[in-house]
Amino acid sequence: MDQRDQSGADLDWRDGGIPVSRRFDDPYFSLNGGLAETRHVFLAGNHLPARLVPGFHVAELGFGTGLNLLALAQIATQPIRFTSFEAFPMRLDELARAHAAFPELADLSAQLRDGWDQHSFTVGTVTATIIRADARQALPDWDGQADAWFLDGFSPAKNPELWGEELMAQVARHTARGGTFATYTAAGHVRRALAAAGFDVSRAQGFAGKRHMSVGRLSAPHLGDA
Repeated sequence: MDQRDQSGADLDWRDGGIPVSRRFDDPYFSLNGGLAETRHVFLAGNHLPARLVPGFHVAELGFGTGLNLLALAQIATQPIRFTSFEAFPMRLDELARAHAAFPELADLSAQLRDGWDQHSFTVGTVTATIIRADARQALPDWDGQADAWFLDGFSPAKNPELWGEELMAQVARHTARGGTFATYTAAGHVRRALAAAGFDVSRAQGFAGKRHMSVGRLSAPHLGDA
């Protein structure tokens, strides 16, 4: 893969408005309802909004279209923080095309796009920071601690780099004690990596006929922590 291929989201569009990554051959959101999936997997999976308090910090692997941020902003009524790692950010026009699929989020998505050229911006009551870098390199140097994680990379079968043991260990190292994660995948190697990192991992009902997803709470620091 040359340097040109490494930049940009590199999209196809399905059914007029669903972005699909050519690089990973995977859609950015569910064909059965992206917003409903986000609410089921990432919000309910992390027991949100019940846990939200001022200063609560959500972190994410895989910003994509920003749909998870938008759904979070829709339910947040107090100032909270959001940090996402994205190696292949979309262009502004691509975001606008993807956001058109979610008219109920139009005001919030406009705020996202207005701030897209900035390192940090505000969507509703959420202060968002997008780290445009490969999480494998950027997360070890991040000085934040998340109360909840949205693990939303492309399918582990197609994007294994974002689900490896070392990166899951870094997720745990950057999670506050008692913090949680949720993800749509129930792949065994992902669950084992998260358990090895210190999370109590369990299965939950998946979205739209999918049998399982995974959720967990940090019960112990990773063995590599001092």
